[in-house]
Amino acid sequence: MEAPSSSSARPSYRLLAAAVLLLAASLLPLARADDPYRFYTWNVTFGDIYPLGVKQEVRALRLVQFLCCCAALVDALFPRGEASDSAAFANGRQLNVTVTQGILINGQFPGPQIDADTNDNFIVNVFNNLPVPFLLSWQGIQQRRSSWQDGVYAGGYGGIRVLSRPRIPVPFDPPAGDFTILAGDWFKLNHTDLKGILDSGNDLPFPDGLLINGQGSNGNRFTVDQVALNLLDAILPGKTYRFRVSNVGIATSVNIRIQGHSMLLVEVEGSHTMQTTFTSIDIHLGQSYSFLVTADQPPAEYSIIVSTRFTTPVLTTTAILHYSNANGAATVLPPPAPTTEIDFSLNQARSIRWNLTASGPRPNPQGSYHYGLVNTTRTIRLANSRATINGKLRYAVNSISFIPADTPLKVADFYNISGVFTLGSMADNPTGGGAYLQTSVMAANMREYVEIIFENTENFVQSWHIDGYAFWVVGMDGGPWTPASRQGYNLRDAIARYTLQVYPQSWTAIYMPLDNVGMWNVRSESWARQYLGQQFYLRVYSPANPWRDENPIPKNALLCGRASGRRTRPL
Repeated sequence: MEAPSSSSARPSYRLLAAAVLLLAASLLPLARADDPYRFYTWNVTFGDIYPLGVKQEVRALRLVQFLCCCAALVDALFPRGEASDSAAFANGRQLNVTVTQGILINGQFPGPQIDADTNDNFIVNVFNNLPVPFLLSWQGIQQRRSSWQDGVYAGGYGGIRVLSRPRIPVPFDPPAGDFTILAGDWFKLNHTDLKGILDSGNDLPFPDGLLINGQGSNGNRFTVDQVALNLLDAILPGKTYRFRVSNVGIATSVNIRIQGHSMLLVEVEGSHTMQTTFTSIDIHLGQSYSFLVTADQPPAEYSIIVSTRFTTPVLTTTAILHYSNANGAATVLPPPAPTTEIDFSLNQARSIRWNLTASGPRPNPQGSYHYGLVNTTRTIRLANSRATINGKLRYAVNSISFIPADTPLKVADFYNISGVFTLGSMADNPTGGGAYLQTSVMAANMREYVEIIFENTENFVQSWHIDGYAFWVVGMDGGPWTPASRQGYNLRDAIARYTLQVYPQSWTAIYMPLDNVGMWNVRSESWARQYLGQQFYLRVYSPANPWRDENPIPKNALLCGRASGRRTRPL
């Protein structure tokens, strides 16, 4: 589960060296002494990138919304390139620096992949060679007890591949290879220009294309072996490979399919699934899936096809599945793209079930937690909407369009600074009134067990993410949600994940235990919607306030906004 973080440069803006400590098995509260440590050094620089064959102009972000922009400890990774309304501040000053290059990590775009096992600890030294502060964050790693490092973010992206520890069984044989696909839409306009379009009151243009691992069509090749031998040297049908696919775009859902091959779904966002065979899989903004592919076809080069969903026109890009003994392109027809109809995608999503006998990050089976037998203590209904406020396009949740405060919300809450936000300003139900601007924060208490219904009356597929949490997607359907809709909930083997989709004119319901104290961002994964207000913060409170429930404020937190001049705690 994600808990994004941020860093700030020193006043000279010359060089920032930050140490990052990350517990990969973030569902476990504490690392043991025997858990291994992995050490990395990342150098952040500008460099030339040419997605879609056009040199990308990436400018420093002139942004104003942040939760903890002042944290000097960069507790972060960076798998998603979702630009957002994050902070580019130093000592309370906005920075406006124009560059004509992309952001690289160790000279790479996408950034270097992190490979780890559950319970590993990462020590990452980050050297910021940019003339501006740099943000790092991750998706799929849950920040336990530490929303100090949480917020929304911007920048490049790269992959985090976390494997189960050897003593935890996995419900499929070890694959012959493990591939990462980071797919998503791309705009030739730079971030500043896209932001200017939104600030002027207009929506974003249609994306210019799709990328796979930062490259256009056929820019990536994944090599597999057709022939596999068993212990008796008998020829088997082919080796099996694992593909981990994430939608790292900012605007559109995508569909992935492989010419001449089926895909056996085995995992969704850290949860092992009942193994189901698909010919294509829809992946919505911010979501991640793993599937197995067996190289059992005649030796050739086959297309891995990614296309946009629910769009007109349909954008398509490809990579190559290359058999090591290939002698040409495959002759089999490529699979057709799904249509813009919703039913296929909705039924596919409802067919994905939790594997109750498989182990997750812990040794005990996933199904040992009977989420459906726990009584919910609170029902929250969240309705997204499109609105015009002060003559400009905005997006809202329960009629509130979020605007950033002048002080990180977590810091303001810690120091009890008044006037930054109003606790409880986000209501539990849609108001039905006109949209208005506010720094919206929903109040909640530790150990509540909540039912949240996301209601979408628009004709646009929504994708939602909740920082700091995983949840069970217990139901989704078309039409309005009513209490009678609970009769169709899956209370036995719903998938646990951290990003959910809500189809047009539909609803999606989740169950979520509030077991992680902090100030957590709840947001649309569509950058335009998030930037224009479709987000809020969930403040989960524990009156005991022990270190057991939440880590203390970092000693080296740089306090900004109305918190300037205060002290964290003795060094």
